[in-house]
Amino acid sequence: MPAQHFAHVETWVFDLDHTLYPPEMALFDQINVKMTAFVMEALKVGRDEANHLRTKYWREHGTTLAGLMDIHGVDPGPYLSEVHEIDFSVLVPDADLAARIRALPGRRIVYTNGTAPYAENVIAARGLAGLFDAVYGVEHAGFRPKPERRAFDAVFARDGLTPARAAMFEDDPRNLAAPHAMGMRTVQVAPVADPADHIHHHTDDLGGFLARLVA
Repeated sequence: MPAQHFAHVETWVFDLDHTLYPPEMALFDQINVKMTAFVMEALKVGRDEANHLRTKYWREHGTTLAGLMDIHGVDPGPYLSEVHEIDFSVLVPDADLAARIRALPGRRIVYTNGTAPYAENVIAARGLAGLFDAVYGVEHAGFRPKPERRAFDAVFARDGLTPARAAMFEDDPRNLAAPHAMGMRTVQVAPVADPADHIHHHTDDLGGFLARLVA
């Protein structure tokens, strides 16, 4: 993985969930439970049907929320407030990752399909507070989710970054297609790589990957 592939990068864009913390910390398991409960109440369906719809909407619309908005006209505000009321103590600080992010030249931002306040809680719990120049949530994209191109366009325009001089780190391979098309360097952060032409690099160790870039 030659570091020169990133020599042009001025802005480093990080996804949040399962990117700035590993899946085994199971924070998102709590959110899945909350999402299922919200779907049950909002649509007046049983748990099995709610779980089915939660997964179906994530697969077909990018997020469960997008499906609820598009099909059922659900207000995103109460949904986002409810599903992010969780216990962040399952996350532990990562001093090595913090040091690697701090060493990156240029601007560092977070862009998540969650909300910015939720992201700030995750960042703090991981010991990464103060390392990012900006934190963007789904609210900054008009509640449209990654992988939609218009969501990226909205957030990146708001930030003012130049995609051709930026890199994106993300666990979900779907969410790297638009950044790749925009000219960004793409890195999938996941236990297992998804072979796809729009993914330049893969790592199951974000801190270790970043260390090789700034060595």
